[in-house]
Amino acid sequence: MQMKFNIGKILVRSPRLETLIMVENFIKENSGNYKKTELFNKLPKKMMWGTFNVILEYLYSNNKIGLDKNGVIVWIYNPGLYAKFADRKRY
Repeated sequence: MQMKFNIGKILVRSPRLETLIMVENFIKENSGNYKKTELFNKLPKKMMWGTFNVILEYLYSNNKIGLDKNGVIVWIYNPGLYAKFADRKRY
């Protein structure tokens, strides 16, 4: 499933680093529990919809989040797993 951001159609603001980290941590803690709108409404700190979409686009483009077949946002970033496979011997 492809995630839609609609950034060109809505008012967009650049997020602050603390806001990005807050959303990132919230998604990590609640991975697989919420769809996009539900996640937006459950965040501990309110923000504009456009800012939220910029953050999601950043996380999605950096392969930190993904969507399941039902549109639920899932945290997929795992540096430990990457390190395990990056260091293994190749034949």
